[in-house]
Amino acid sequence: MDAIEATFDVHGFERVTAILSHEEVAVVSASLSSIAEARNLLDSAWCKALAHRIRQHPIVAAALHSAPACVQCTYFEKNEHRNWLVALHQDLAVPAKERVEHALLKAWSRKDGQHFVQAPTTLLDQLVAVRLHIDACDVENGPLRLVAGSHQYGKLSSDRSTTLRNQWGEIVCTANAGDALLMRPLVLHASSKAIVPNRRRVLHFLFGPAFPGYGLQWPHAA
Repeated sequence: MDAIEATFDVHGFERVTAILSHEEVAVVSASLSSIAEARNLLDSAWCKALAHRIRQHPIVAAALHSAPACVQCTYFEKNEHRNWLVALHQDLAVPAKERVEHALLKAWSRKDGQHFVQAPTTLLDQLVAVRLHIDACDVENGPLRLVAGSHQYGKLSSDRSTTLRNQWGEIVCTANAGDALLMRPLVLHASSKAIVPNRRRVLHFLFGPAFPGYGLQWPHAA
């Protein structure tokens, strides 16, 4: 486990196979059957239970030693009708229960009735995202491409991000249904439109400390 933790710390991401069985994936798929894309599903009992199930996996548990609380679950779906690309970026915004004033909290926004704010690096470094694949995703389905180690350089400008990608290249993260990708929010990542837009559903769980600091409160926690 120590080697896996070390790889995660150095690269900023780790692929974990078969977090869920085929039967468990089928149950989650059924729960998603009537849901469109959403920024937070933690109000749903099945989603809270799934967050606890994911957290119990030994590799995930090792990565979450400083991030025990699940604070958000976002649902993404690419298919033949919704097929998009995401430019190279870092995930800087976190959900908040309410807006508060603090010099290190920047760029407040509101999406789907929820407050978001760009958090300081000291908080972002404590967060771990777990992207659970409900469907298989190969190189033709618009998988994530990540720049290994880029999270170690803090918040990056657009020019610096492009320079790091050109120097270090990208790692394409394909997956089978039931696999997960663990990643730090500050690791540079992007995705292209799917060449073959088969259905590709992902539940993006965000884990963090129970108390984020800076006067912030999480809107949900599981």
